[in-house]
Amino acid sequence: MSLPPADDDIPRPRRRQRREQTPAQRALGLLVRREHSRKELLQKLKARGIADEEAHAAVAQMTDAGWQSNQRFAESLARNRAMQGYGPLHIRAELAAHGLESETISHAIESVEENWAQLAHNLVQRRFGEALAEDPARQRKAADLLLRRGFTREQMRQAIAGDCFDDEF
Repeated sequence: MSLPPADDDIPRPRRRQRREQTPAQRALGLLVRREHSRKELLQKLKARGIADEEAHAAVAQMTDAGWQSNQRFAESLARNRAMQGYGPLHIRAELAAHGLESETISHAIESVEENWAQLAHNLVQRRFGEALAEDPARQRKAADLLLRRGFTREQMRQAIAGDCFDDEF
């Protein structure tokens, strides 16, 4: 009976040395996963140890190539947040925090083809059910929820009263 080979005697496959990625490759790697604003992309590159000038050059290269677009980022984020039940005020504030211009933000909010009051109504119906109409305590809770979620007072009133349905049918 022979002894099993020692761990040092087992041939191991060689690992390839990873090449250091260029700032542009790192930026592209981030953009492949999801959309980023210019500001966010710059911050992430700097956090990974890339010099300020190189980060700016990489982001400019991504923008010129069409890989990065603040407008596309804003529209994508606005649609996603609207589908998650957030109102236009919340979305506007979040887009502003990403360093986007007010024109880009306005266009992104307008691109969300939703009736905001209807969206708010659907949210309170899911959360509070049909008993909302008869229960003032639930109505106050629903109003608080909608205001926290970034809906306007008018949208909140319409959603709770049920006056938000389009008359296009």
